[in-house]
Amino acid sequence: MVEPWLKEIMGSYNLESYESRNSYAAQLHMPGKIFQSLVWWALKSLPDEILVGLDIDFMQQQNPEVDQLFTSTQQVDGLFQGQGYLINEAHIVNRGDSYSVHHLPEDWTDDIFAPSRGARAGRFTHWLHTHPNAPAIPSGADADAAQETPGVDLILGLRFSPSGPLPWFDDVEGKRRILGKEAVREVAAKKASVWTTKSDLSVIGTAPSGHMIHEVQLIAFHKTGLGVNVIFTDENNLPYGWDSIRSN
Repeated sequence: MVEPWLKEIMGSYNLESYESRNSYAAQLHMPGKIFQSLVWWALKSLPDEILVGLDIDFMQQQNPEVDQLFTSTQQVDGLFQGQGYLINEAHIVNRGDSYSVHHLPEDWTDDIFAPSRGARAGRFTHWLHTHPNAPAIPSGADADAAQETPGVDLILGLRFSPSGPLPWFDDVEGKRRILGKEAVREVAAKKASVWTTKSDLSVIGTAPSGHMIHEVQLIAFHKTGLGVNVIFTDENNLPYGWDSIRSN
């Protein structure tokens, strides 16, 4: 069962995905229950980053009504492997620092599918890695790793406390996609103030690990550098906040 606070911020993220749909070359539908697992895994694996393999169900396509509504004027058909199919599987493949996390252990490579799976030679279509207490903005290492991805690469950024040895790192430029309207407004306000402290941060949710979550970010991109629009879907294969989106 997906936490109510997480459903709420996924709904506001979906609304932003709809409003900015023409800025993206393609779309990717992410089941909310899988996204919740990704957030929990990220926090349980601290202080490491994690690399997660995501695979699709070739028997289940994305909802065509949702596809049509979120279609971009910049849409590129056939941009990546698995485009138009639902994600149905997620597994932690590796954990480590920002440099070592992208490497695949031998247990997760598959020589049989190497030609069709790309140079990464893994059994997964899409790949996601985490940025603990750092924005979801690609580094040079992230961009290099994306060249070996047949589908798309995703980055999950989390701001949380207690932070332990991972204080919030914000000195990086790039476009951010933050889940939750309140979090977006708070970030803007904090950037305008030099007096921000940890105690000023609102808590949008609490993880089973006991961590207080202050901010969640997610981006997806193709190896060409084109952005991919993420839409979070519920158990009925509809976006969270569907009624609000359709009424816009």
